[in-house]
Amino acid sequence: MKVLSSLRRGLKRWRWALIVLIALAAALTVIRFYPRPGLADAIPLSTVVRDREGRLLRLALASDQRYRLWVPLDNISPQLVESVMLQEDAWFYWHPGFNPISLVRGAWSTYGSGEARVGGSTLTMQLARLRWRLQTRDIRGKLVQIARAAQLELCYSKREILEAYLNLAPYGGNIEGVGAASLIYYRKPAGELTLPESLALAVLPQAPSRRGKLAARDDDAYYIGAGLEAARARLYARWRERHPRDSAQDALLRLPLRLHSARELPYRAPHLVDRVLSERAWHPQSGPELTTTLDLRLQRLLEERVGNYLRRGRERGLRNASAMLIDTRDMGVRALVGSADYFDASIQGQVNGSAAKRSPGSTLKPFIYALALDQGVLHPQTVLRDVPSAFGPYTPENFDGRFMGPVTATDALVRSRNIPAVYVASQLKQPSFYDFLRQAGVSRMASRDHYGLALVLGGGEVTMEELARMYAMLGNDGRLRALRWRDSDPAEDGARLLSAEAAFITRDMLRQNPRPDAGSQSSSRPLPVAWKTGTSWAFRDAWSAGLVGPYVLVVWLGNFDGSSNPALIGVEAAAPLFFDIVDGLQAARVDLADPVRQWPLNLKRVEICRASGDLPNAWCPQRGVTWFIPGKSPIRISTVHRAVIVDSASGKPVCGRFDPATMRQEVYEFWPSDLAQVFAQAGIPRRRPPAGHDCGGAQDWLGSAPSITSPFRATRYTMRLSHPEQLSLSLAATVDADVSRLYWFVGNTFIGSAEAGKALAWAPDRTGQFRLSVVDDHGRSDQREIEVAVVQ
Repeated sequence: MKVLSSLRRGLKRWRWALIVLIALAAALTVIRFYPRPGLADAIPLSTVVRDREGRLLRLALASDQRYRLWVPLDNISPQLVESVMLQEDAWFYWHPGFNPISLVRGAWSTYGSGEARVGGSTLTMQLARLRWRLQTRDIRGKLVQIARAAQLELCYSKREILEAYLNLAPYGGNIEGVGAASLIYYRKPAGELTLPESLALAVLPQAPSRRGKLAARDDDAYYIGAGLEAARARLYARWRERHPRDSAQDALLRLPLRLHSARELPYRAPHLVDRVLSERAWHPQSGPELTTTLDLRLQRLLEERVGNYLRRGRERGLRNASAMLIDTRDMGVRALVGSADYFDASIQGQVNGSAAKRSPGSTLKPFIYALALDQGVLHPQTVLRDVPSAFGPYTPENFDGRFMGPVTATDALVRSRNIPAVYVASQLKQPSFYDFLRQAGVSRMASRDHYGLALVLGGGEVTMEELARMYAMLGNDGRLRALRWRDSDPAEDGARLLSAEAAFITRDMLRQNPRPDAGSQSSSRPLPVAWKTGTSWAFRDAWSAGLVGPYVLVVWLGNFDGSSNPALIGVEAAAPLFFDIVDGLQAARVDLADPVRQWPLNLKRVEICRASGDLPNAWCPQRGVTWFIPGKSPIRISTVHRAVIVDSASGKPVCGRFDPATMRQEVYEFWPSDLAQVFAQAGIPRRRPPAGHDCGGAQDWLGSAPSITSPFRATRYTMRLSHPEQLSLSLAATVDADVSRLYWFVGNTFIGSAEAGKALAWAPDRTGQFRLSVVDDHGRSDQREIEVAVVQ
């Protein structure tokens, strides 16, 4: 009975012990597997920025101003992992976070033996000190460290602890973790480290400030110092004991180990990298590694060409420039030079010129003509008038102050004639040029009335990025697509703003623009470039933009403070740099083949009369061909050349039945009065039709109706009684060559007549609204509304 009673008491005690053990195990299980933050959480990390080929552009500091990257344990060299454990904690996988034997040995070396100190901290204890920033030089701090180490062991696996230590260990200066150390010292990821490199990193955290000092040699390179070299040799001796067959490393260990300094970290494409890093908050899924669309080889080419060009142009006051290269095939930004020198404060070098709003000058004109092609206003050989003109209250002038008279749309675009461009813009319907720019993503535009037609000549402002997108649209068959800065940015199909036909013809028109160095060896290379220049008002900005094969290149010269310089003319300042870069791309053997385009297009080649740009009549002497969009391009018969029957003896025009014996037929040019005046001022003789040539009937050509040039349409005129000499308005109109006299009316009241090409003075007899009309001697007319007010 006593035995049974004793057995029952023993079982009862063991039952409670078992319950306690089960409860303890359950508690440990809950602690171990309860959801908890990762060891990498809340730790600020650096960002690695690379080009599209993986070349390092920048290693950005973390928010606490340290270089720190988090590398998974599987991506770290196994040799480095084993070296660290051999150096720091050979019993790592066997202790509960602290090693009593190591602690006793460390305490004895510190307080008792008087010999060199030996560390007693395990990897887990070192991680606890690093993670919670513990002070462990006294006993109290050491006890806290041990408790924190035990906490880590309870909550995390050995792999997680080892991974965290390797990513937080100090490696000299503000470098933490093997990821940053490997990238800075060896310019390679931690998974590619060799044994000599791994051994050096393994011993560095024991004395990072002392062992991290690099030794410079005669070859301007850095090598590990004597202290680090000795520590590495001691660790390698222990490595050989564990790996006796690994003798092939002996020769490598005897070679000096070259390292890089943090001061040598690359700082390439700074404006693009700054932009990508600033947008990182918008793309949190991008992670610590950002791969850009930039091509470092092309970036260096642009930087070199811009720098060399500005050194040559210093005497002309050219000090700053920006340039941008975009691949239209995927809209990736391949190169970006935001300023001539990022580190030059005198030119505000850290300002990114590609994002600054500037007046584009004439670089927007190609899109006016592209819209006109789509809306049936013109075709490439449509003849426009480059003559003194007024568009309401707006009277534009050409850059050179001259007028060319009749000019084809292609020549007007290539030669950047202002008056034809403003006329074409005034003919646009839906969309207008203003609406088009809004659709194209031009930001921060003022109201439509703020610009008027001055928008055509650079009255608004765009950024280089916006301008580049629009030129890329011409290269992408009329589709507007977003720029791509990161390799992870999606490639969009884009929105169609122009037809593929209009984009093709506009590119073809721009390719007629000759290089500014025509005749040079560089210009003789057969590379079609569709390009355009621009100069802003008061010579503040010089631009050149265009398509070079599959690339869009935009160049700007000027000053960020907006100061002017007479040398800042697009064709003289920006175009040479533009083609210097084009030549550099060719020399670097960059593939500049034109990309595959949408084909077939709805285009035809049509014969036209060169003088008028219209379909030739029977008397047109010179003919050519042009691109024609069926269903859109304007169709009309040329009326410039007309046949007149004259008397063979007197040479005077005659009417009646044609008699070959006494009459002959002669062809004359019938130019409008404004063009005829330009010819006369330029001293260009034109064969004018004889007086009295109009006989009616078959020879009565339906020429152009008169066009009122003064007063302006929908304009209010205020007259002052105190200035009697200003109480009249000048009435003027442009007429066809067959017009001799004009007749002016106010409402239905005739007020006077004038010879063709001359003005008529009219003094209003009241204030209010007036409807003015003019009729030529062929019955063709024009009219417009004005308002007159009178003040003292």
